Amino acid sequence: MQLVKIAEISGRIILKSGLHIGAGDLEMHIGGTDNPVVKNPYTNEPYIPGSSLKGKVRSLLEMRSGLMGDTQGKPVGFSILQKNLSEKSAGEARKILKIFGSSGADTDENGEIGPTRGSFADCYLTAESRLMASANNLPLTEVKSENSINRISGTASGGGPRFTERVAAGLSFDFSITLKELDIDSSDDLVDFLLQGLKLLELDALGGSGSRGYGRVEFEFADPELKQRFAETSPIGN
Repeated sequence: MQLVKIAEISGRIILKSGLHIGAGDLEMHIGGTDNPVVKNPYTNEPYIPGSSLKGKVRSLLEMRSGLMGDTQGKPVGFSILQKNLSEKSAGEARKILKIFGSSGADTDENGEIGPTRGSFADCYLTAESRLMASANNLPLTEVKSENSINRISGTASGGGPRFTERVAAGLSFDFSITLKELDIDSSDDLVDFLLQGLKLLELDALGGSGSRGYGRVEFEFADPELKQRFAETSPIGN
């Protein structure tokens, strides 16, 4: 098992709608939002964690593979290869495991998969977005209030509005994904498989509240050839 090359897929993630990737349980201040976005602690600028990008692309590819019934909703692991899968399903499972890996408790007993190939970097604001916000004195985030509406009276119900912070639409983030290629990968086009996952993400949403319109994104690739390949990618039915 030998490393042959490392491919880089890079470019920009453009927000088409507000994005919410939560910061977890933080101290809440009077008058502040109760659902903040994750920010760089040194610059206080929002960013997209590589783990969020990786996790969503993986979950969409697993959903497409049809393996979720076999895993009972858990991430695809090496044990799935011991089941009686079709050739297509087994091929999808191997690609998922090669790109995204498996948990430390899950062992590759046959040694047919090898180390994780994909590495997803954190995505920080592009210089253009930072300059645009600074020059026009614009905020990087917005606070959106949401209510639950009583279907009969048409009025707000529950304990009052919930305030959610979102990264503003129109901002962009630099992204970089590196993909190792080993000599055992000759028959698997992992780049194309990953592009299918990114296309699925464009059709779905990144972060929370995607069903309410949050997290719609567009990928813009630095490499013209990858840009063309992505434009021609069909994420369903391959």
